[in-house]
Amino acid sequence: MRADAQRNRAKVLSAAASAFASGGFGVPLDEIAALAGVGPGTVYRHFPTKEALFQAVMEERIASLIDFASSSSADPGAAFFAFLGRIGEEAALKRDLSDAFVVPSDLQARLHEAFNALLVRAQAAGAVRRDLEFPDLLALLKGLLAGLAETSRPERLLAVVMDGLRA
Repeated sequence: MRADAQRNRAKVLSAAASAFASGGFGVPLDEIAALAGVGPGTVYRHFPTKEALFQAVMEERIASLIDFASSSSADPGAAFFAFLGRIGEEAALKRDLSDAFVVPSDLQARLHEAFNALLVRAQAAGAVRRDLEFPDLLALLKGLLAGLAETSRPERLLAVVMDGLRA
């Protein structure tokens, strides 16, 4: 890739990270192009779809969450609730995290796998309600992530949800 093309790609990724963090997945590509100081064609040359751009932006953040989930505490309950806390902290700062749970991608599948593994281990250890199934947890998480953007005390909302998940 030519040096100018690499610079343009980096500008697009930086602008997209900012735009997605503040507005979520719904930010139009034309707006991202304007923020990057490039034309829409430049964005499409590097990222043929908005999903591809979103995935490129989210790769590092989701990989970090997956690593966190995979290397968490030996205590399955503590690991599960620490992971939820980490998601809550990131979501309170960036609106795009909730979209990572709904925009289909390889990353989403890996994130779901890691999160489900935490849930299963925490349930087996008796730390999380046994009647909770993973699709229910995802639905609850999506609502929680949306709610975090609308409250002045996200830590309180997260604590209420965590208390409801405990066995």
